[in-house]
Amino acid sequence: MDPDIEAACHELLLRLAGRMPDQLLWRYRDWLGEGAMTTLARTLPRTLLKHNIDLDQPEYRLLVAGLVPHGADWHQVSSTLGVDEVTENRYTFSGGAPDWVNSVDSVSALVHATLRGRPDVGEVRQSWRHGDGSPKRVLLITATAGLPRLTGELQRVLRVLGDEEPSVEVMPQRFDLPAYHRAALASSELICTGAVDTGHRLAAA
Repeated sequence: MDPDIEAACHELLLRLAGRMPDQLLWRYRDWLGEGAMTTLARTLPRTLLKHNIDLDQPEYRLLVAGLVPHGADWHQVSSTLGVDEVTENRYTFSGGAPDWVNSVDSVSALVHATLRGRPDVGEVRQSWRHGDGSPKRVLLITATAGLPRLTGELQRVLRVLGDEEPSVEVMPQRFDLPAYHRAALASSELICTGAVDTGHRLAAA
């Protein structure tokens, strides 16, 4: 796959976190990780319209760059561009796990075992999202390569462990963080670090 197209799609899906329903977003990220671009191109613009998710100009350009080359319907794509600013983050976050999470957190333990010291991975953090039902775990990871595939891999791990709609945010090192990710990182806890020296902390430990 063209790396520029892949990067455009991945960044767009990052920016849709907190705006697109979790049960849809994880599936689109899974398809991207598997290289199912035709399926993504056919369905994502239609889903944005169905759920009234407007894109700003940078997001619209990402949609065009990522999906039009794979056959996205141009009329649907052009209809996603909104006239207003993207809605600010509607969630709050906390670093501490809710009471129902075991003192021995199997998810954190497995993520630590999987990503500690791993090439192309920087910081690995987690936060708990509040505001829409039960608290939800959000993984926040920096990586330098293979972002869609790492996202898909970790999503599958979380689903095996019982999270049917996993929230895995794998971010490039140089990324203008949306409000959703800034809030999540501000209240996050460090799980581990990979082999990449990020040069600075994403958030206060």
